[in-house]
Order: sequence, then C-alpha cells, then structure tokens
Amino acid sequence: MTSILITGANKGLGNATARLLVERGHTVYLGARDLARGRAAAAEIGAQFVQLDVTDDASVAAAIAGLDELDVLINNAGIAIWTAGGEALDGPSVLSVFDTNVVGIVRVTEAALPLLERSANPVVVNVSSALGSFWATHEPSRPAFGYPSIAYGSSKAAVSMLTVQYAKAHPGVKFNAVEPGITASSLGGGDPEKHPGRPAAESAVVVARLAEIGTDGPTGAFWEDDGQLGW
Repeated sequence: MTSILITGANKGLGNATARLLVERGHTVYLGARDLARGRAAAAEIGAQFVQLDVTDDASVAAAIAGLDELDVLINNAGIAIWTAGGEALDGPSVLSVFDTNVVGIVRVTEAALPLLERSANPVVVNVSSALGSFWATHEPSRPAFGYPSIAYGSSKAAVSMLTVQYAKAHPGVKFNAVEPGITASSLGGGDPEKHPGRPAAESAVVVARLAEIGTDGPTGAFWEDDGQLGW
C-alpha cells in the first residue's frame, strides 16, 4: 500500500486528488492549514489529516515528523492573489505567492526527502501550470498565450525549474511537474461554481497518474493530459 502526502488538500484540486487516491486504495495524508476544515475534509473522503502550513518551517517539520513512512509527496498547495483591478503585484502580495508556491515546495520536499528515500519507489509530483511554461506562453494555440499572469505564472515557472533541479540532485527519487488543466477552483478567491474550467475531479486524474508511476517511471519532466508539455 502506497502512502501519499498531499499539501493544500482540504479543497479544490488537492481534495479531488486525495479522494481519487483513497478510492484507489492508497493511504492518503491530507495536508491543510486549517484544523477544522482539514479534519472535516479528511473524514469525508477517508484520508488521514495532517495539519500543515507550507509557509511555516515549524509546521512542516512537525507534520513530517508525525509520519512513519512516505512513498509519494504531492506538492499541491498554491495561491494566486487578485484584486478588483487584476493580479496583485505589490511587494507583499508577490512575496506571499512565491513563499507558498515556490519556497513552500522546498520546505516540504527537504523535510520529506529522508522519509521518501527509505521508500522502494519514491515519487514527488509538483503541481505547476502552463502559465509557467515558456513554450505554452509563446504558443498561440495555447490558452496560456493570451492570459498574462505575472506573479502566479512566474512562480509556476520556478516550480518547473525546481522539478528539473531536484530530479538532477536526487536521481533516486522521481520528480515530475504536472499541468492539471484549467480547473474550476477558488484559486485567487474566485467562486468555483462560476469558474469556466473543468471539474477538479477531471484534473485530479492526471495528478494521480503521476503519483502512481512505477519504479521505471519518468523523472524530470512536465506532464499534462495528452503527454509531455514543453517547458
């Protein structure tokens, strides 16, 4: 049985991924900052709750210390900050986006690596975005081409590079980035019921696929529904 930790999993894509992996028989640790919401979400889908704030070193350390084993880490937690005038680009807002989306991955990954390296098939999945793909943002046929995203997109470009560099630094662990598709969620404070994207349950399929790769699975690549995505 595979043990899987998912960050930011009390709602949206993280929650849908947790639900799918529980249904497939895995032991899933549902990471969330909010104690009440996290516990309720975990209980609803049959996961185990782990209180985890990816922006807090002590919280990350305590969360990982509470695990006996870990085979798969899904770095899903992410934020986007928007105001009535568009994307928030003041210093504190941008720092907050990068602290969660980028530094948060480093915090959790570094804390989890000792456990992962004890696994027979260690896997890390970083939830990225085509908005952080240099190829997709230059390709007119892609939605990312016509959707400027300065802070969020740049943070996801950093996530992609983290994936490449971690794959090089730790060849015994498979690191992959994933573009889950345009997903209806509350990211950035929106209403998922009014979002034009597809249901989170559909996007969760590609994340779960990368979480379930075998010992001969890929590493250091960027994936989406139809296969690899250009960096």
